Amino acid sequence: MSAEVEDLTVEYTDEETGEVVINELSKEVLSKGAWPTVMFFYQDRDPKTGEFSEPKVSLRRYRKMQGTFKPQGKFKITGKAQAEAIINVLKKWYNI
Repeated sequence: MSAEVEDLTVEYTDEETGEVVINELSKEVLSKGAWPTVMFFYQDRDPKTGEFSEPKVSLRRYRKMQGTFKPQGKFKITGKAQAEAIINVLKKWYNI
């Protein structure tokens, strides 16, 4: 695990093949401190076809313990329709 919130990533490379399995496209640190929240924009590689999926979003919460960040919770937005539904609810709740 990372010691700096900016170094946290969801990117993953298979050690045996050297192939990127999860490709991180972008990230935003939403909050810092002992309990940071990070939003990742990423793609998974399909093991059957080798093609990357449509982009997804993962919101992750970490807790800093003994100098490193440990994952505490996560939520995945799996598609554009789900993202739009979440945006619409947030706009309604916050009168945006």
